[in-house]
Amino acid sequence: MAEQGKSVRMTRLAKKRAAMAEEERPAKKRVVLGEITNSSNVVVNAGGSEEPPQKQPKSKTKAKGVKKASTTATKLEETKDKDNEDKSDDPQMCGPYVSEIYDYLHNMEVDPKRRPLPDYIERVQKDVNSNMRGILVDWLVEVAEEYKLVSDTLYLTISYVDRYLSLNSLNRHKLQLLGVSAMLVASKYEEISPPHVEEFCYITDNTYTKEEVVKMEADILKSLSFEVGNPTIKTFLRRFNKVAQESYKTPNLQLEFLGYYLAELSLLDYHCVKFLPSMVAASVMFLARFMIRPKMHPWCSALQMYSGYKPADLKECVLIIHDLYLSRRGGTFQAVRGKYKQHKFKCVATMPSPPEIPASYFEDVRE
Repeated sequence: MAEQGKSVRMTRLAKKRAAMAEEERPAKKRVVLGEITNSSNVVVNAGGSEEPPQKQPKSKTKAKGVKKASTTATKLEETKDKDNEDKSDDPQMCGPYVSEIYDYLHNMEVDPKRRPLPDYIERVQKDVNSNMRGILVDWLVEVAEEYKLVSDTLYLTISYVDRYLSLNSLNRHKLQLLGVSAMLVASKYEEISPPHVEEFCYITDNTYTKEEVVKMEADILKSLSFEVGNPTIKTFLRRFNKVAQESYKTPNLQLEFLGYYLAELSLLDYHCVKFLPSMVAASVMFLARFMIRPKMHPWCSALQMYSGYKPADLKECVLIIHDLYLSRRGGTFQAVRGKYKQHKFKCVATMPSPPEIPASYFEDVRE
């Protein structure tokens, strides 16, 4: 009985502490979405929460005494062998299966069932335009920051939005509903403790009821045929960043965060929807390396081999993202820029960039 009484007291004390902690927890703030209904009159320029990632362990260095390869082909073979040597906390980059995993992801990203139409606004939508989509994406970045969601959740959310809009004509008044419902689905897929439906209602200032959000969630899943596990830009960016880091003696966090910033900027622009996630990730790494070392060719044989893209293949996508960085297009969207002005991301949004990229950098790599 004494043991039982002690157990009861401990349980009651634990409950009391939990209740006190709940009361002290700061309330979530509402993130206001810009007025979508009037955004069709906004002029678009003619040019058009993530926690700081953990450092990836360094790959094993080559054994001493190995002679330097005399040809590019030999270099590539040596680089390719690193797949079998690398050890990483990322399950997508483990052991001898890295190449097979990424071949599978490449095949998955071109699957029509997992791809939005490149021109769905012109072909499918009657009441939604590209600027409204940009406003929604910018707001969803703020919501993800507010709820401290991982970046994979944000990328999946935008993917679901684009795929849904490729199949269903939507009234502009329900665009925000689509956004929060897509984020609800993505949160359930990616997060350990996803926000509740009520929290997504709250973040919209209760514009939509719980029943409306749940119904839209069901509509999204039905439209996507429950195919919700597609690879995103971040999926490929992890690997390309790791390859790019090989040229540094210590991990370059500025390069890593700049890549994340450019990738999230690309989400804002409807013209990037037509590019495969792997192409956007490769373009992001190309541009990040150029901005950090403008005098050096930003591409290399290792990145070309791992990504499958030559510099010429990336030109259009690189130029669009570069214009986004310089605010030549999408300059009215500030959530992503504000996020990456923070010190925890090394203020990469404030980095200077040359206004033009030399045409010679889009020629084939010579090593």
